[in-house]
Amino acid sequence: MQSSPSGKLLSFKPRHPFFVGIDSDGCVFDSMEIKHKECFIPNIIKNWKLQAISKYARAAAEFVNLYSKWRGVNRFPALTKTFELLRDWPEAMRRGVEIPKVPTLQAWIDSGVPLGNPALKEAAMKTGDPVLRLTLEWSEAVNRSIADMVEGIPPFPYFRESMDKLSRRADIICVSATPGEALEREWKEHDIAEYAAVIAGQELGSKRDHLKLTAGGKYGKDSVLMIGDAPGDLAAARANGALFFPINPGHEEESWERFFREGMEKFLSQRFGGDYEASLIAEFEKLLPERPPWR
Repeated sequence: MQSSPSGKLLSFKPRHPFFVGIDSDGCVFDSMEIKHKECFIPNIIKNWKLQAISKYARAAAEFVNLYSKWRGVNRFPALTKTFELLRDWPEAMRRGVEIPKVPTLQAWIDSGVPLGNPALKEAAMKTGDPVLRLTLEWSEAVNRSIADMVEGIPPFPYFRESMDKLSRRADIICVSATPGEALEREWKEHDIAEYAAVIAGQELGSKRDHLKLTAGGKYGKDSVLMIGDAPGDLAAARANGALFFPINPGHEEESWERFFREGMEKFLSQRFGGDYEASLIAEFEKLLPERPPWR
């Protein structure tokens, strides 16, 4: 019996000499825009009573989650970052709306627990803290919106072709900050779950944890690769000594074609690191700024 969520990852055993972790939203599926613009953000505005500054709240949340270096971050730190940007936006503050102060949520984020609804629900029930309870209500509303709204979005072109070839020589897992239930549903809907030996969502820890527990010490040098569309994916790779192939936001199809036509073979022939990887990362990092456009 597995004693903790990490047991599922620790028990993973290699079947091939190479390992590839792949993010899901915005990387495999073109789902970032619809999830954030139609599911996350409307529920932020409704649940946190930001209707009077909805255009500012929308702009701040879109910047954090889609168009900045925070793209792809777990939903809870993304929420606190959105509030932080709003407090620092003079035009928004002049409307007289009180931006939520969430120190107990930040303390929970910093506590080191897996940042998912199960751990949040446990903390909210244990403490009775109103901020944690409201955050849970918001997060559960987001999940309901996604389940109702997001369907029929296929993987990007060249993803399936890449997996058909890659799966013959590499172990593949899904590495994501999305809830596991949604990942399972989306990967099964499009018949790609068969490629993933493990589908790891937010309940199993951070992306850094996913890579460490499944691949750490189990593969040779330059034999572990992370594919993602966000700086957090790059950070998770670097923290584990893994290589990184970026799926560039706004250029996802070209990125997957490049992986299919050249990146995959460079990785499998261990010619990926060095100048080739550095050029990919330099191109990727130019696409996601730290400073919002209204400053």
